[in-house]
Amino acid sequence: MKVISPRMHGMLDYGTIALFALAPTIFNFDGTYATVCYILAAGYLVITLLTDFPMGVARMIPFPIHGGLELVSGLMLLAAPFLFGFSDDSQVARNFFMGMGILFLGSWMLTDWRANTHASAHNSMMPNH
Repeated sequence: MKVISPRMHGMLDYGTIALFALAPTIFNFDGTYATVCYILAAGYLVITLLTDFPMGVARMIPFPIHGGLELVSGLMLLAAPFLFGFSDDSQVARNFFMGMGILFLGSWMLTDWRANTHASAHNSMMPNH
């Protein structure tokens, strides 16, 4: 059952961006962990702003493609501590990145990626001109 609408997904995206941006402060990350969080926040912001859904601005990336990127990101975030060898270095960083991977995958599974993003666009915070 798909329970997350494109508009709701956009709100989750912006919340996720804020969490990545604030994670170094909240979890006391420095060095590589902080840098990766800032890069993820910036990259995810660009993807979200460019997605064709009610919370997007430029609407260049089709919503289902955004979903594919989210699926790959979720899998990568979940595997990152093991792929990049920091699973034993910092429990907090490991748990954060794996938790974000689970969040991404859960969001991916619950979002209606085939929803008509244009029908709900009139409810967008951004004008359609």
